Amino acid sequence: MTWNGDEYQSRFDRIAAEGGDIHGEAALVRSFGPSSVLDAGCGTGRVAIELARHGVEVVGVDTDGSMLATARRLAPEIRWYQEDLIHLDLALSFDVVVLAGNVPLFTPPGTESALVAGAAAHVCPGGRLVAGFALDRGYTLDDYDAHCRAAGLTLEARYATWSRDPYTDGKYAVSVHRKP
Repeated sequence: MTWNGDEYQSRFDRIAAEGGDIHGEAALVRSFGPSSVLDAGCGTGRVAIELARHGVEVVGVDTDGSMLATARRLAPEIRWYQEDLIHLDLALSFDVVVLAGNVPLFTPPGTESALVAGAAAHVCPGGRLVAGFALDRGYTLDDYDAHCRAAGLTLEARYATWSRDPYTDGKYAVSVHRKP
């Protein structure tokens, strides 16, 4: 799938201009007090830029050049990488790796375990992998949890939204897994 980064970003700009909160993902990630975050599947950098604005060291990775061009224009001081998340190896570790915006659903079917393993490999000991995605597109929480367990992560919390609304078997989940 190919995106238009500026068009994608304009949607969030409109929401923010109308008074909407577009920083729920960043707020949840910040609540863990990280000094470093990998925004995996960063798109136009909305989450990464907000985290950096709060003094968090951030690296953004995405496969789409148009999305990254927008991110680089909006925040040239952040390190942005155009990489495939399934084979990601930055040789870096982070306090939090965040997969916001349905990232697991944009990987080719059957590669989700590799995505999770690659993301988990970038989580430092004691750190977290935080992911939010829709549950009505074929990738289940049971599968995701199994992939996290296989990558050495344990479930710490699960929410229905990035605002930490309780998860009660809905169509969207935000999962927080921790690396021992």
